[in-house]
Amino acid sequence: QVQLVESGGGLVQAGGSLRLSCAASGRTFSRYAMGWFRQAPGKEREFVAAISWGGGMTMYADSVKGRFTISRDNAKNTVDLQLNGLKPEDTAVYFCAVRYGTMQSAPATYDYWGQGTQVTVSS
Repeated sequence: QVQLVESGGGLVQAGGSLRLSCAASGRTFSRYAMGWFRQAPGKEREFVAAISWGGGMTMYADSVKGRFTISRDNAKNTVDLQLNGLKPEDTAVYFCAVRYGTMQSAPATYDYWGQGTQVTVSS
């Protein structure tokens, strides 16, 4: 049974930083791309970042490019998201997800999801 568990969310002031982590279990994820998404109240879930199964390729939403960094450790089955320069509009529940194959930005293409972790940025 595949399980994804996010951690690291919290309340931070604008300009601050957080590091989110997602621990995956239930299978070997070495051939799976991993991604982070977020959903603010009243809005659809949106793509934030993704990383290839080998970790050599990454992609980011324009809104977070240059501020957020995604990384993964296949030995530990974890994927992290470093959030720097946080803005109030980054406030959302952040979800990690995995899919077999290449990176994608569409949430519907991901196979497994975590329960989410809340990030709140105060102005």
